[in-house]
Amino acid sequence: MSPGNNTLSSIKITFLGTASAQPSSTRNHSALALHLGGDVWLFDCGEATQHQIQKSSVKMGKIKKIFITHTHGDHIFGLLPLLASRTNGAGGMVDDTDDPRLHSQSSVEADPIEIYGPLGTRAYIRNGLTYTHTILGIPYVVHELRLPTDPDTADHTSLVHHTSELPSGRNILQTGEIPNTWPDIFSNDLVTVSASPILHSVPCVGYVVTENPIPGKIDPKKYIPELRRTKTPLSVMSRLQQGESIELNDGTILVGPQRRPGRKIVILGDTYDPSPIVPIAEDADLLIHEATNAHLPGVDLNTKSDETYETVEERTKSRGHSTPQMAGIFATRIRAKRLVLNHFSPRYAGDDDVNEESRRVMSAIAGLAKENFAGDVVCARDLMSIEVELPK
Repeated sequence: MSPGNNTLSSIKITFLGTASAQPSSTRNHSALALHLGGDVWLFDCGEATQHQIQKSSVKMGKIKKIFITHTHGDHIFGLLPLLASRTNGAGGMVDDTDDPRLHSQSSVEADPIEIYGPLGTRAYIRNGLTYTHTILGIPYVVHELRLPTDPDTADHTSLVHHTSELPSGRNILQTGEIPNTWPDIFSNDLVTVSASPILHSVPCVGYVVTENPIPGKIDPKKYIPELRRTKTPLSVMSRLQQGESIELNDGTILVGPQRRPGRKIVILGDTYDPSPIVPIAEDADLLIHEATNAHLPGVDLNTKSDETYETVEERTKSRGHSTPQMAGIFATRIRAKRLVLNHFSPRYAGDDDVNEESRRVMSAIAGLAKENFAGDVVCARDLMSIEVELPK
């Protein structure tokens, strides 16, 4: 997102890890990269995320922000090593040896890595960096999304700020017109990010990334005859495209097309019920929803004979997770255009692009979601990328 640009050339998502709980040979721990123009934002950072980045098209140096949904290990254990790799971090130098990284922490030229997450994110990072004696070459800052039951100021740690940590981290409270949400935790000329708690076995967050209104579709035939009639340079078409009004030399005013809504992406963490996020998630262009377990008799050879959909759903919800049917129901509820299923049990291999048995299983999982959702359904696999198209 280069300064001066007021539209995004593209929005793309790369799935770096799509497993739940334990990784497998075909699925890594949870992480995904959101490409916004030239910048990259990570959502969750499970173990070995930096290895997945090396296998992908994601550029480590382009990572500007990291959003953590919850502090379960399979979503956060990769954060400290990734920070060290991203910021040229490592252990300190021997005594009396000058370490140039210590002089760059306060450099105004080094934009900090911004990290958002629930209470405990700051303590985890601060303690991990402190006790591993890690020094980062670029500063970082942590903004925590605080629930009404959380302390206003305490950070769940008695340690002082790490040498690489900026003290400007915010504790973001739930305020605003929409109950139980954190509206506009980040915003600029291109996008806004809002968040809401969603129900899991521990405090968990869902994020909504909304592109600001984009230029409307322009009909050149409506404007060019007027521009030629008044000998107005055709270059003003670019201003009309942005929705501006142009006064011609004879007093005629041309009004550019009205701006239209940008793209909306809903990225959920682990959840058995994401209902609290509904008010800010409606009409999403893309919903990413977990689908940890599924009942697949006749398809999944590991299905037990005494299992039913009801028992699988009950067990899945008891662990704080969802089935594909639950994901489909929620996608319909918020009127999502597309649904990507994510966070699969290790029993579901992620090699369905080359393995026929895996393809049959994942196709069946997508089919379960489609029982409750009429839009497009995709099952994510590691290193898959998806373009988020502009609304038509």
